[in-house]
Amino acid sequence: MNRRRFLTVMGAAPALAMAGAGSGAAQGLLTSDLTETAMPLWQAWRDSFLQPDGRVVDGLQRNASHSEGQGYGAVLASEFGDKPAFDRIFDWTEANLSVRGDGLLAWRYLPGEVNPVPDSNNASDGDLFYAWGLVRAAQRFNEPRYLTRALQTAQSLAERCIMPVAPGANETVFLPAAQGFVHADRIVFNPSYVMPLAMREVAAATGVAELARTAQNAESILLRLAQTGPVPDWVQVTPQGMSAAPDFSANTGYEAMRVPLYLVWSGLNNHPAVTQMVRVYTRTVQPGVPVPTIIEPASGTVLEASNDPGYRALAALVSCAGTPGETGSLMPPFDPSQPYYPATLQMFAMIAANQVTPQCVPI
Repeated sequence: MNRRRFLTVMGAAPALAMAGAGSGAAQGLLTSDLTETAMPLWQAWRDSFLQPDGRVVDGLQRNASHSEGQGYGAVLASEFGDKPAFDRIFDWTEANLSVRGDGLLAWRYLPGEVNPVPDSNNASDGDLFYAWGLVRAAQRFNEPRYLTRALQTAQSLAERCIMPVAPGANETVFLPAAQGFVHADRIVFNPSYVMPLAMREVAAATGVAELARTAQNAESILLRLAQTGPVPDWVQVTPQGMSAAPDFSANTGYEAMRVPLYLVWSGLNNHPAVTQMVRVYTRTVQPGVPVPTIIEPASGTVLEASNDPGYRALAALVSCAGTPGETGSLMPPFDPSQPYYPATLQMFAMIAANQVTPQCVPI
């Protein structure tokens, strides 16, 4: 594979690609230190979605900020060794979302509102990525205070967002939030909130072993869910088993597309949940045709598709990583003008390809 082309292929606008192509920074691209190989991509993401005060903005969601975005930004800033950006993200998040008093973050911030944080409930995936960013930053920047803060989050996640799938059961499930998803007759959860690599790294760094055990359980749960098709966005657990959750999306959509990404990033290329999405992408992804973003799991019918390059990059990574013997992926150039969510997924796909599945670095 032509490693020199990795930055050119992934480098978003032609200007970014030209800045990397032919330079020393474009060589030796299979390295764990992306600050040496893809800094222009991080700078493009940062300039597009991170405000100077440290707030990550989702322009399609009323310019809101979410704990998810702050967590994603924290992971990216630590990955690219950008301590000033990380410090801004940390300071803004602590000042504006760390309002619960239990180490977890309120899930949404709405700028311009009299009360910009109207709902103090958390989102467990946002907290997980925030803790993961803190763990990685503590090591990268030699800042013990970040690890202390990650421990707070990890302990609260274990106490408030992990519970047995049934009374007395050994298998645990990662709840979407501390409140609102446990009912007398069912538990509702979101499979895409589980990121096994993040859970294991946070557990190892903080000693909160419940996160690692729940990651292991989640892999088994995802295996069962993938037996009949792609994993759906939302699921419920009842005494009768697992099924689509009423009043939630039963499709494989914008949430569940993260499931195979996180599994590949965790080194689980052969997991059935990855294989199911490979089948979908093999059938539907073609040059010049929008990439599926919402799929009806049982029939495989494409309900919605998008031309945003982040979704095509995600499909390219999953298709390559989940196909034995495949080398090279067809990731498109990164475009910072696309919305925050696909742009972030594309950054994650790049990191996973670079560090975990080097056979899928674009050819």
